[in-house]
Amino acid sequence: MAEALGKGFLVIEEGLPGRTTTHDDPIEGASRNGLTYLKPCIDSHRPLDAVVLMLGTNDLKSRFSLTPEDIARGLFALLEYIVSSNASYPGSNPAVFVVAPAPIDEVGFLGEIFSGGAAKSRLLAGKYREIAAHFGAHFINAGEVVGVSPVDGVHLEPEQHITLAAVIANRLRTALNAEPVAAR
Repeated sequence: MAEALGKGFLVIEEGLPGRTTTHDDPIEGASRNGLTYLKPCIDSHRPLDAVVLMLGTNDLKSRFSLTPEDIARGLFALLEYIVSSNASYPGSNPAVFVVAPAPIDEVGFLGEIFSGGAAKSRLLAGKYREIAAHFGAHFINAGEVVGVSPVDGVHLEPEQHITLAAVIANRLRTALNAEPVAAR
């Protein structure tokens, strides 16, 4: 995304495989809890102009037994923290972008781990859109622009990352009233 945004932007990547919205993972550990991690992460990087969240896929793992509504409640908790964080400049909050993950497929070596998750994943975008609207956050449905890997049914292939990054970058530039890369 940094490349898609161009000069004048600092992108702080905080991706971690296995991260959930708000749940400790009984196998991978408490370090995968997005809410627990988000608080010190935002505090250490403030002031922030924008926060982009794309979480929820790992919440679909069968070991969590979560409904789409449960996963959406996790997103709600994350946004609740961000909009009350004053993480931008004094008295303000960063622009928030909610990216609903692309729907998954139960295939390959991860199919069993995500058993039952494919149908649930197809319901997340609608719920995420509602929550984003509630908080006045920007919404992007990744499933409208990219699809998951046919190999594992969960992750994006490298070219899909580039496509999604370009979409997010364009929305960020618009929201932050920044010039497109070509104009710089």
